[in-house]
Amino acid sequence: MHTSPSFRKVFERVATRHEMYRMFNRHRGDPAMAEGDAQHLFAGEWFEIAECEHDYMLEILPPLWMRADMFAMREFMTGGITSIFFALTIDGRGRWFHGYCGLSDRGSPERMKTEIIDSRIAAGPRHEARRAA
Repeated sequence: MHTSPSFRKVFERVATRHEMYRMFNRHRGDPAMAEGDAQHLFAGEWFEIAECEHDYMLEILPPLWMRADMFAMREFMTGGITSIFFALTIDGRGRWFHGYCGLSDRGSPERMKTEIIDSRIAAGPRHEARRAA
């Protein structure tokens, strides 16, 4: 029986470009990376990014696939895990996210999108002043 990984938010505010790249590389020293068995490190992780970072990543390479509110990077992180970028409307506002999904599970990107949208309920109101600083 296939079980999907749990989804987990791994950064608490909107990541800058520098922070986004730091999050991309945060598992680089783990021995599982060298052994080629690091899918469990990445699968299900997600965090919020700014619109400009979303658009920047879309322009780097042609996406593997695109849907109305998400696209997948052509380069895989490890095994079947790749970056999925989301452009979502949540509570009437545009917000952008990055997540790692295992594409062997075709429903994973949709489930992650649902998790991201549902997480706003638990998080409470956003602190917009922090973004403006």
